[in-house]
Amino acid sequence: MSDKPIIAINADYRPAKPVSFSWLPTGYYDSVADAGGIPLMLPPIADDDDLRALLRNVDGLVLTGCKLDLEPVRLGFEPHPATRPMPTRREDFDRRLARIAAEMKIPTLAIGLGMQVLNVVCGGTLFQHVAEDVMKSLCHRDPVENCLRHVIECVPGTKMDSVYGEGEIRVNSDHHMAVDLLASTFRVSATAMDGVIEAYESTDDHWWCMGVQFHPESISASALDMQLFEAFIEGVKEQANPEIIEFPQRRVA
Repeated sequence: MSDKPIIAINADYRPAKPVSFSWLPTGYYDSVADAGGIPLMLPPIADDDDLRALLRNVDGLVLTGCKLDLEPVRLGFEPHPATRPMPTRREDFDRRLARIAAEMKIPTLAIGLGMQVLNVVCGGTLFQHVAEDVMKSLCHRDPVENCLRHVIECVPGTKMDSVYGEGEIRVNSDHHMAVDLLASTFRVSATAMDGVIEAYESTDDHWWCMGVQFHPESISASALDMQLFEAFIEGVKEQANPEIIEFPQRRVA
C-alpha cells in the first residue's frame, strides 16, 4: 500500500452542447506525481457535505489556475473589456472549495487564479486590470509572447525564500488580475518589481498554505519551480505527522 500523500486537484469546467466537460492540464498532475504525491482530479461537486467528506480523505489540495477570470460584478467592479468571466459553475465550486479547505486547514498550493480565489474567500480583494490599476506596472500578460517572464523578489524568512534561495528569480507571467488587499490570514512572501503580490503564505503555523500568481506547473516554468511542488508535498507530510516535542516531566514532591 502506497504511503504517498493523495493530492486533490480541482478540474477546469466548460458548459457545452451536447455534452459539458471537465479537464485538467497535464502539468498539474505530472508535477504532483513527480514531487512524490498521488494526484486526484476533483470535479465541481455540488454538495458541501460531500465535498467535506472527500477532503477528509485526501492529504492536500492544489487550487488550479485558468485562462478566464472571476466574475467582476461579484467583486464589486464594473466589467473591464479585458475581463473574461469563467463559467458560473466553476467559479461557485472554486469559491466553496477554497473556503472549505481553509476552514479545514487542508494543506494547499494555490496557483494563478487559484491564489486569487483563495484570497477573496478569506477576505482579500483583487485588482481587476493590473495595467490600469497599478501605477508603473510591469507587463504581466503579453497577448503575443506566451513565455513572458519577469523578476520577483522573495521576502526573507518565508517559504518562498527557503524554496528559491538567493539570486535573481524569474517566473512566468500570464495574468491581468492580481491580489490587491491581502487577506489577514496570509502574509506576502514575494512581489514583482512593481509591487504586485506574486506569492503569499499562511500566517498559521498549523496550516501549510501557499499561493503563487505564476505557474510552476507550466511548460514555460523553470526547473527551479519544481522545488515548489516538492516543498508542498513535504509540507503535506509534515502537517499529517506533526513533530511531537516531549518536555521533561516535573517531579512531584
